Amino acid sequence: MERKLLVLFGSQTGTAQDVAERIGRDAKRRHFAVRVFAMDAYNKAELIQEPVVIFVVATTGQGDEPDNMKHMWRFLLRKNLPTDSLTSVKIGVLGLGDSSYQKFNFVGKKLYRRLLQLGGTSIVPLGLADDQEEFGCDAGIDRWVKELWSVLLTMYPLPVGLLAMGDFELLPPRYNIELLPGHADIPVVTEHSGQPYDRGRPFPAKLVGNERVTAANHFQDVRLITLDVSQSGMSHKAGDVVMIQPQNTCDVVQEITTLLQLDSTAVFTLQQNDKDCPLPNGLPLPCTFQYLFTHYLDVQCVPRRYFFELLMSFTQSDLERERLAEFCSPEGQDELYSYCNRVRRTSLEVLMDFPSATTHIPVSYLFDLFPVLQPRAFSIASSSIAHPGVIQILMAVVKYQTKLVKMRRGVCSNWLASLEPGASVPVWVVLGTFVFPTDPTTPVIMIGPGTGCAPFRAAIEERVSRNCQTNVMFFGCRSKSADFFFEHEWSLLCTKECLKLFTAFSRDKEHKHYVQHDIVNNGKLVSDFIINQKACVYVAGNAKRMPVDVVEALKSVLVKDGQLPEAETDKVLKDMEICRRLQFETWS
Repeated sequence: MERKLLVLFGSQTGTAQDVAERIGRDAKRRHFAVRVFAMDAYNKAELIQEPVVIFVVATTGQGDEPDNMKHMWRFLLRKNLPTDSLTSVKIGVLGLGDSSYQKFNFVGKKLYRRLLQLGGTSIVPLGLADDQEEFGCDAGIDRWVKELWSVLLTMYPLPVGLLAMGDFELLPPRYNIELLPGHADIPVVTEHSGQPYDRGRPFPAKLVGNERVTAANHFQDVRLITLDVSQSGMSHKAGDVVMIQPQNTCDVVQEITTLLQLDSTAVFTLQQNDKDCPLPNGLPLPCTFQYLFTHYLDVQCVPRRYFFELLMSFTQSDLERERLAEFCSPEGQDELYSYCNRVRRTSLEVLMDFPSATTHIPVSYLFDLFPVLQPRAFSIASSSIAHPGVIQILMAVVKYQTKLVKMRRGVCSNWLASLEPGASVPVWVVLGTFVFPTDPTTPVIMIGPGTGCAPFRAAIEERVSRNCQTNVMFFGCRSKSADFFFEHEWSLLCTKECLKLFTAFSRDKEHKHYVQHDIVNNGKLVSDFIINQKACVYVAGNAKRMPVDVVEALKSVLVKDGQLPEAETDKVLKDMEICRRLQFETWS
């Protein structure tokens, strides 16, 4: 019996990829012939020939599929696919999601149903890992993976005479790093020309503006970042998103190369260890360690369990090995979560705590130890009509304190905030969640507290330029004097009757006042626009409570001011979502 396993992942931030690779390592230790691919990197025409396929997929935004599974996703959803397409394929689906979002694990659920519709045979129940569990997604992942291997080893027992490798037995590295003679300050970077720009071919936009738009004494530093893309040929419309590839700062690169005892100017190239594992996309070869840690590897993320498994293999200290073994054991997951996740301890900081392991890490395991620096997505806050040749984003600089002495800092936001005009920022544009109406007579209601107003600033500029007059904006922030973004330009549009603006300043009065209160207070206008004028409604901002509170406010005004029966409001809003008259773009 052929013991073949294919693992496909759809991953936006790298977590689903990490889980897929974990399943791949487990398979190798159990002597399966295994391949691991991003869904769009796999030849979908071969899917019907696979005996067992495991899918690990994340849900992004409001029920959206990750970028690296979009092509296969569209293919699988084609209505002309025969319903017996996958009758010979056994499948398992693990979804990664966050139940604080309305469409929790939507992609995993829909993919599972579709695979069954196409004739696939499920060998394990659909897994729905939840980031809101006490110990995060890992708890749900562990339960599902354990059940998966129980089923697979029953179906495909180990060959006679073979024993499974130990759970922590070291596997060969992903790539072999070969040091080359000589040194260099920077690697030779391959120039890319033409379009489309993407992660492997970003456009080097020039930073031309880095303005703090919150008061100097305000607790939050929010920047209006302006990027010159006039030479790129890229176009964008309201609702689109700019992807930014961040970098580690010089001090971080200095720390990691010193810890690992690496010469930052040394030049290396890579050799494949596995023909199914291609060389990294977007990394110039030959390369220097300086470039590798500046542009490619993420050493400031919270490490996952495999990081500790590797350190356990490398340490020369019995004390360190005992501590690392505890972190890697099922019984030690509470301790690991407290040590890492609760305080957001970084990989760099963990290495400092395990000096014996750190000084014995083989250089070829760098790509196994650290994940790739992931691009960050920002709603474009400017219209190409009002601001030709530039892209603007509204960015909160992420800084927060945990029990650790050192402040936690967001990699991308702090890097961008530190840049001076003239600096180069790698970018590309992708379609966003929001699609605004093309009919200029369609009213638009936009609800965007805080930096959630960013895509609406672009939409308002674009609609005003097209003489779309019915634009309603509900904006909320803490204080009129501290974080009222775009106050002057929006006030001017109000005087020209191009915009109706309702503002909720939650800390300026004795009682907290939010956007949902303004929606209720203006219920006649909102209900009339929704029921009688078929307005489109857009909600953007923090995913915790705001979207739920806004939906409840909309239901309330539909009943009180729109005279709809309370039992019908859920259906009305659901129908609006289906026909894209109600859209969400939220984040945690």
